[in-house]
Amino acid sequence: MASSLFGQLDRSLHDRLGDLVRRAQRGDDDAALNLARVEIPKIITALRALLDEHRPDERGRCLTCRRRRFSRKLPSPCRAYLAAHLCLVIAEDARPDGYGHHHLHRAS
Repeated sequence: MASSLFGQLDRSLHDRLGDLVRRAQRGDDDAALNLARVEIPKIITALRALLDEHRPDERGRCLTCRRRRFSRKLPSPCRAYLAAHLCLVIAEDARPDGYGHHHLHRAS
């Protein structure tokens, strides 16, 4: 049952994100304004909540992702921080025109 609930949540979230991408790519000026004023702040709030959950401790390790309690690994950002940074900062910097064109990728 838990996996079917996760499947529904996952599908719902990816459908919503896909809809937002389509509206951004194909929408008129009113749709773009709505995305900027309503939807982007919601996405930023969700991303901040996710990153807060993965905030590193005083040793620089993510308590959410940490697998072993007494790991000797060096401090490093967890996958949540790396993915956010890659999508929001690195991919943007890599574009020659300075405008990001990010595609949502859904892992199968």
